[in-house]
Amino acid sequence: QVQLMESGGDSVQAGGSLTLSCTASRWSWSQMGWFRQAPGKQREGVAIVDDDGAPYYLDSVHGRFTISKDNAKHILWLQMAELQPEDTAIYYCAARRAGWVPPRSLLRRPEDFSDWGQGTQVTVSA
Repeated sequence: QVQLMESGGDSVQAGGSLTLSCTASRWSWSQMGWFRQAPGKQREGVAIVDDDGAPYYLDSVHGRFTISKDNAKHILWLQMAELQPEDTAIYYCAARRAGWVPPRSLLRRPEDFSDWGQGTQVTVSA
């Protein structure tokens, strides 16, 4: 199993910005995404990038977050702007190795991802 590694989590004030990065030693994913999990809540999909690069977002982050990837550099990013306290969570990078699933449905199906990072903490204070 290839390990994904996230970085970039931090503590910021509301209205601030952060960029999360995800890298791996090998890079042959079909679809990738960012999920988050807040204390006491289920893991939720934040953003998905399809194998053609098309992005899909959770409604509450649409317009504030941007997912992108560079396959040549083995990097997946999540640019987050206008952060709010409700964005506080551990953010996870996730990847699928093969096959295609409608990307909007992947936002609700973390079980369809085969590889996960350890997570990076994002804390937004009011």
